[in-house]
Amino acid sequence: MSSKASAIFQSLRRRSALALAILGVGLMAGAGATMPDGRPTPTGLEVPRWISLKSSHVRARQGPGLDYPILWEYRAAGLPVQVVAETTEWRKICDPDGAVAWIHRTVSSGRRSVFNTSPEEVMIHAGKSQASAVRARLSPRSLVSLDECEDGWCQVRARRLRGWVQERAVFGTQQRALCNANRPAGTGRD
Repeated sequence: MSSKASAIFQSLRRRSALALAILGVGLMAGAGATMPDGRPTPTGLEVPRWISLKSSHVRARQGPGLDYPILWEYRAAGLPVQVVAETTEWRKICDPDGAVAWIHRTVSSGRRSVFNTSPEEVMIHAGKSQASAVRARLSPRSLVSLDECEDGWCQVRARRLRGWVQERAVFGTQQRALCNANRPAGTGRD
């Protein structure tokens, strides 16, 4: 082998080793994400996690596929739902009413929102304190965009309004799974 060919071969070997190392680190980073039964998640993302519905016409199915019956249709774009299990193309979700269903990945978004499930208004404060001024009120069965949560408070926004709500007062912030991933789709809805 000529010295030029040998140099090219060595360069390709180094690049291949570097590419494999980068791929290995990427796989290891996603390896920690598991579903409730212990299997790795197909997306490499954590389960449970929060997503929102992209459209005001999202079909909830009994199983992960178009051949499964439609159970109902969600009519609230931006509605927060919690992913409790997943396949590559489908997400098993828990909705604000505690119902479990499957939706296709293309009708969901990683944008976060929160929903007021209580029959009472939720105060949107100017700061992270009950003593801070009330900027607005989140009506029952209403939703707003979520920016971040810290210290038991979540910063929310609606158009030009920004403020803080208590984390425990809204649906869409809980860290634990709200529905059992083993529960069949179609159960739990009132």
